[in-house]
Amino acid sequence: MREISFDTETTGLNPRDGDRLVEIGGVELINHIPTGNSYHVYINPQRDMPEGAFRVHGLSQEFLSDKPLFAHVADEFLEFVGDATLVIHNAAFDMGFINMELERAGRRLIAQTQVLDTLEIARRKHPSGPNSLDALCSRYGIDNSRRVKHGALLDAEILAEVYLELIGGRQKGLGLMPEEEETSSQSVSSEPGELGSFNARPRPAPIERPVGAGEVEAHKAFIEGMGEDAIWAKYGS
Repeated sequence: MREISFDTETTGLNPRDGDRLVEIGGVELINHIPTGNSYHVYINPQRDMPEGAFRVHGLSQEFLSDKPLFAHVADEFLEFVGDATLVIHNAAFDMGFINMELERAGRRLIAQTQVLDTLEIARRKHPSGPNSLDALCSRYGIDNSRRVKHGALLDAEILAEVYLELIGGRQKGLGLMPEEEETSSQSVSSEPGELGSFNARPRPAPIERPVGAGEVEAHKAFIEGMGEDAIWAKYGS
């Protein structure tokens, strides 16, 4: 299963009031685990940078002035996303900006069915909150000390860790156990449909036979009395 932990930075809060995207960051996950493949781009918003937004992410109008327009990176962005699920914290905010920019560029919009909101998951799991990204990092012991200012790629990397905790944590079977622990506890058959074989330790002493010799002979005589066609005659005593 392919997912993308995803975040954006913007010039403000409302794409319909003239605010624009200035940064996109995405981290690829396969079966919930980061693959090392990522997408990151700064975008020229073609407008000034409000002081409030600058204090959040530190991206100035001057810094962004030579960066590509969204229309020039829209196709590579959509190619990276493909049909993966976008994992976003407070998805309505980011998707409002992404789909506004895609619409302006004449590209296909990303459907809500392709989006998973970790804020909604966090609110169900921790109804008393708080459920901001920083609060969840504190709750789960995730290091976010590099997050002095918001940054789309860094936040996407942190969100990938938070997401893993929200859906059950670093469980065995997610590839996070030391290899020797996994292989020593169970070896699984490579043949499809076959059960794995466990490496059970040998018993220190054999189990004593639960019936006596006389009972065995009586059982043999009983089977012989049933005739040669008895099904039990096909099995050894």
